[in-house]
Amino acid sequence: MNITEVRMRRIESDNTTKAVASLTFEDSFVVHEVELRQRRGDLSISMPSRRLPGGDYLDIAHPVNSSTREYIKEELVGVYEKAVAEGRRQYRTTLDSTAD
Repeated sequence: MNITEVRMRRIESDNTTKAVASLTFEDSFVVHEVELRQRRGDLSISMPSRRLPGGDYLDIAHPVNSSTREYIKEELVGVYEKAVAEGRRQYRTTLDSTAD
């Protein structure tokens, strides 16, 4: 299942979250609040989650394998880099749904 649209909001602060995105898959399913975070010099993704009473977090939606997580990360990093290069805080783009 390919990402067909990304809507991203860059976060300009000193905290680890660099952007928050909504991802549309195959023009039919949306996942909101996917975070792009800076950790130990690398960008990583954090899926939407809710906090449990004991303080732990439970993912609401997440990839079921590492190749899908890497695909999502690569797409988000690419969109983030374009937004930074263009100096835009809000960024929306359509991706090629035929790419593998």
